[in-house]
Amino acid sequence: MSEDTPASRCGFVAILGAPNAGKSTLLNRLAGAKLSIVTPKAQTTRFRVLGIVLRGPTQILLVDTPGIFPPRRRLDRAMVAAAWSGAADADLRVLLVDARAGLTGEVRAIAEGLGGRAAGRTWLLLNKTDLIAAPLLLPLAAELNALASFEQTYMISAATGDGIGELQAALAEAMPAGPHLYPDENLTDLPDRLLAAELVREQIFLQTHEEVPYGTTVETEDWQERPDGSIRIEATIYVARPGQKAILIGEGGSRIREIGSRARRELARLLERKVHLFLNVRERAGWDGESARLRALGLEDPG
Repeated sequence: MSEDTPASRCGFVAILGAPNAGKSTLLNRLAGAKLSIVTPKAQTTRFRVLGIVLRGPTQILLVDTPGIFPPRRRLDRAMVAAAWSGAADADLRVLLVDARAGLTGEVRAIAEGLGGRAAGRTWLLLNKTDLIAAPLLLPLAAELNALASFEQTYMISAATGDGIGELQAALAEAMPAGPHLYPDENLTDLPDRLLAAELVREQIFLQTHEEVPYGTTVETEDWQERPDGSIRIEATIYVARPGQKAILIGEGGSRIREIGSRARRELARLLERKVHLFLNVRERAGWDGESARLRALGLEDPG
């Protein structure tokens, strides 16, 4: 390596926050691609999603974690455990806070948790600053900095892109020296089969309401590369109750066709080829407490 060639850097950045803080939107914005599903509903992300960002000689490995909230179900406990595990393994932790919502009980608990855990580099990101009056930001930042030792504080809007360039540059500078851990052309380590299941689940969140999205999970059962270059995908949607199955299928199968149609278009755009997507809906009471279902989501069973 010549003296003029900058040394490579690489490190993990865990994005933490309460549900609906905008973590997935931030990951997608920093990566410049849709890697994590985004919906207006809380608790959409269920497992860690890795985004690989290349900035100059630096590879930033962004880990979008599930929102941290008081868990009730076995699935909830696994999601929260995955979030804290991602924080523990990272070179840098960033707490993303919805500035409009402010210092909620959930945000306070996370900030105090970060302050009480093993020492680690932690930054504070106040998000959605385009939706709040500027004079309210500094008092909020001061309150949060009193709860944990944040090295730096940034004001951003993941939705509009405000402050994202400055943040990305700072993240690159903060990464430790070392070789890149993934091929530079990769955007994520998310398997295509899991990506397909997630895009179907995204449409369930967008097209159904109340408890239905939270009572479902999606697994890719079959993936076939066809001679013409297209892909044939079969996915199963598991629901907890008969009523949820009826809602998902819809009158005459209208709802499940629309879910499949929109997910298929999104998959074709991301994979850059034709997709044949077939969906099945099965009732499986208690799926969110089954070890096999949690493993299919990439989660560890908390017991």
